[in-house]
Amino acid sequence: MSKNLVIVESPAKAKTIEKFLGPDYVVKSSIGHIRDMPKKDMGVDIENNFQPTYAISADKKKVVADLKKSVKTATKIFLATDEDREGEAIAWHLQQALSLAEDTPRIVFHEITKGAITDAINNPRTIDTDLVNAQQARRIIDRLVGFEISPVLWRKISGARSAGRVQSPVVRIVVEREREISAHNPTSSHKVKANLENSSNQSLEVKLSVDFKSKEEALSFAESVLLAELKVNSVETKPSKRSPKAPFITSTLQQEASQKLGFSVKQTMSIAQNLYREGAITYMRTDSLNLSELAISAAQEVIVSKFGSEFHQTRRYKTNSSGAQEAHEAIRPTDLTKPSILGLDDQSTKLYSLIYKRTLASQMSDAQLQKTKININISNRSEHFIADGEVLSFAGFLEVYDYMAAEDKLLPEVSKGDLLTLVDLASKESFSRAKPRYTEASLVKEIEQMGIGRPSTFATMITTVQDRNYVVKETREGVQRDYHLIEIEDGVISESIQAETTGAEKNKLFPTNVAYLLVDFLVKNFSNIIGYEFTANLESDFDLIAEESKPWAGVIRDFYEPFHAQIELAKDISRDETHGKRDLGEDPVSGKPVSVRFGRYGAFAQIGHQDDEEKPTFSSLRTGQDIENITLAEAIELFKMPRTVGETIDGETIKANYGRFGPYIQYGKKYVSLKEISPEEVTLEEALELIIVKEKLDAERIIKVFEDSDIQVLNGRFGPYVWNGKKRGKGQKNVTVQKVFGDKAPIDLTLEECKKAIDGKIKAKAKAKKAKKKTTAKKKASS
Repeated sequence: MSKNLVIVESPAKAKTIEKFLGPDYVVKSSIGHIRDMPKKDMGVDIENNFQPTYAISADKKKVVADLKKSVKTATKIFLATDEDREGEAIAWHLQQALSLAEDTPRIVFHEITKGAITDAINNPRTIDTDLVNAQQARRIIDRLVGFEISPVLWRKISGARSAGRVQSPVVRIVVEREREISAHNPTSSHKVKANLENSSNQSLEVKLSVDFKSKEEALSFAESVLLAELKVNSVETKPSKRSPKAPFITSTLQQEASQKLGFSVKQTMSIAQNLYREGAITYMRTDSLNLSELAISAAQEVIVSKFGSEFHQTRRYKTNSSGAQEAHEAIRPTDLTKPSILGLDDQSTKLYSLIYKRTLASQMSDAQLQKTKININISNRSEHFIADGEVLSFAGFLEVYDYMAAEDKLLPEVSKGDLLTLVDLASKESFSRAKPRYTEASLVKEIEQMGIGRPSTFATMITTVQDRNYVVKETREGVQRDYHLIEIEDGVISESIQAETTGAEKNKLFPTNVAYLLVDFLVKNFSNIIGYEFTANLESDFDLIAEESKPWAGVIRDFYEPFHAQIELAKDISRDETHGKRDLGEDPVSGKPVSVRFGRYGAFAQIGHQDDEEKPTFSSLRTGQDIENITLAEAIELFKMPRTVGETIDGETIKANYGRFGPYIQYGKKYVSLKEISPEEVTLEEALELIIVKEKLDAERIIKVFEDSDIQVLNGRFGPYVWNGKKRGKGQKNVTVQKVFGDKAPIDLTLEECKKAIDGKIKAKAKAKKAKKKTTAKKKASS
C-alpha cells in the first residue's frame, strides 16, 4: 500500500514527525546536504554566467538511491527540510536529484509539534527559488574564494591552509584586538574606599568621588581625612526599574549559554538542535524576536497562575536587524506549561531551562527598585564620599530570570547633617585595562553587530577559524604586578607594596602566529575579502536576492572580477614578504642580529644571517609567545636550551629542551615528554624518575630487538607491530604484525622478515585472504 512521503534533513527529526503524522505517512531523512560542487575542480562555469555543477556526494549515494525507491511508491511527496536558506537549498537539491515536479509541496514549521506539523501539511507551498539563489550565490562565491586564494596562500605563507570569505574577517577581528591589547600602555590611578560609622555604630561603605593620579596625592588625602569632619550632605532616594530582555535569538542564546553555562558556541547549537528535533523548542537558527500570539497567551496563563496578574505584562519585541530572514519566531519552548522535560541529559536540561526562563521572563513585569545615594562632605577637602544602596521592592521578572545581580544593598538610617566617624580607609593603586580578549560568545556578538554572517553561519565561522589553527581558545596564567596600598586603621596611616596577578585569561581567543601573517597579507592584497564593510554589504546583497529577487549572477560577477584581478597580482609577490620577519636587536655575546620569523614548522628565533660564514642558530618560540610581541631578552633565553641536567646511571648525558611536540628530556636516542615541569626547572632527580618510568614501559612494550639494527618488534594499542626505529617526521614506519604475517608469533620474526615487511616486499596476509575469497566467490558465481 502506497503512502505519503515526507523528506526531512535529520533522522532524529524523522522519527518524531512520523509519530505525529500517523500510518498514512512515511518520513525519510536526507541526512543533511546530498549534493555539492565536486571537490576535484572548481565546479563553477565562470564563462557561462557562473553556473555551478553539482554532483551527489559520495557518502550520500546510498541515501539518494533509497529516497528514489521511496519516491516511486509514494502517493504524494512533501519536502520538509529546515526553514532557513540552507534548508530551502537542500529541498531544491532533493527536487533536482530525485527528479521531482517543480510544484512538489514544500512545507515549513518552526516547531516540531503535532499542531505545527499538521498545519504545515495542510498549507504547503512550492520551493522559494529566491531563497535557493541566495544560498547558491553564497556557496559559489565561497567556492571561488577558496579555490583561487588557497593556492596563493600555500605558496606564500607557511602554515596557511585557506582563507574563507567570512572566516578571514573573523580572524582579522581577533588579530586586531590582540594588537590593541599589546599596544595598550597601562596608566595607574589610586582609588579610595572607606568604612564609616554613624552614631548608632552602624557601618556605611563609601567610595571617594574622584581617583588620584599619584601616590603622593592619595597620601595627602589620607593625612587630611584623619583631621576632617565627615558630615552627611544629602540623602537621595528614588524609584528605579529593570526590564526583562527579549526572548532568545541564535546569537543571544550562544552568548548567554557561554556566560551562564560555560558552553562553547558549537556545543550550544548542537544541544539546541537536538532539543528542536525532539520537539522541545522552536527552530534554533533565527534572528527574529517575535513570539507567536499563541505563545504570548500561553506565557500569560503560566505567569498569572503561578505568580499572580501583577507579574504579567504582555510584550511584543521588534527585530532590529534589517536582514532578519532565518525564521519567523524567537527561540522558545514549544510547551510553556513544561518548565522541565523528563529524559533529557544534564546539558540539555540546563539549556532548556535557560530558554524556558528567558521566554517566560520576557512576558513579565519590570522589577521595581528603590535606589539611595548618600553624599558625605569632607570638611577640609573638595572631594566627597558617596554611598550607594539598592533595595528590591518588587521582583517582577527577576522572580524567574535573575540574569543580573539584584541583591539588596541596605544602607543604615542617616539624615542630612549627621556626623560620621572614619573606621578604616584603603587607597589602592589600580591600572587601566585594555579591551578584553574575545570569548566565543562575545565574538559572535561582535560579528553580528558588524553584519558579518547570519544566524545559520555564526557557529561554523567560530569553529572554522579554530579548526584551521588561525585562532586558539586557551586559558593562560597571568603575571605578578606590584601596586601601592595606603591604609588607615585605628587612626594610623601605613604604606605598603602588595602584589596581584594580572593578565590571567580563561577560555579566551588568541590569534596564532600564522594568523598575523595571513591578516597582513590579505589586508595588503585582498582588502575586499577581509574588509568588514565589504563583507557586511555582500551579506546584504544575499538578503536582497532572497527578499527582492536581485539577480544572483550579477552579485557574483561584481565580486569575482576585481577579486580575480587581485589574485593575478598576488602571484608575483615574493615569499620573503610574507614570512613576518621582525628584527629584535643584537645578541650581546656574538654581536650578531637576532630576529624572529615564521617558517615551515612555525615561529622561530634566529641568531645570525643565512649568508654568514658561520651558519645561523635557530630556536622555536614557546607556547604563548608570538612574533609580534616577543622581546630581545625573551628571544635570547630561547637559545639557552638545550640545558644539561646531569647523567644517567650508565653515564649518558640528560638534556632538557623544547621541541615541535612540547618540552622533553633526552638521554642517548630516547626522549621523555615533560608534562608538569619545564625544561628550565626539571632537576636531575625528577629526570631520573621519569627515565625509570619510561624504561619500565618500554620493557613492557618491547617484544624483540635485533643486534646492529634499530628495528624492533613492539606491543602497541592495536597489537604487535614492527618499527623501523625512526622518529615521527623523520621516516618513521610501522607495520602491523597480524596484517603481514598472519598468526605467526611476533617473537619468531627474523630481522630479514622485518626488513622486507618495512620495505613492502611481503604481501599482506589479510589482503591475500580477501583476494582469495573474492576469486572463490567469482568462480562459484560463474559455475
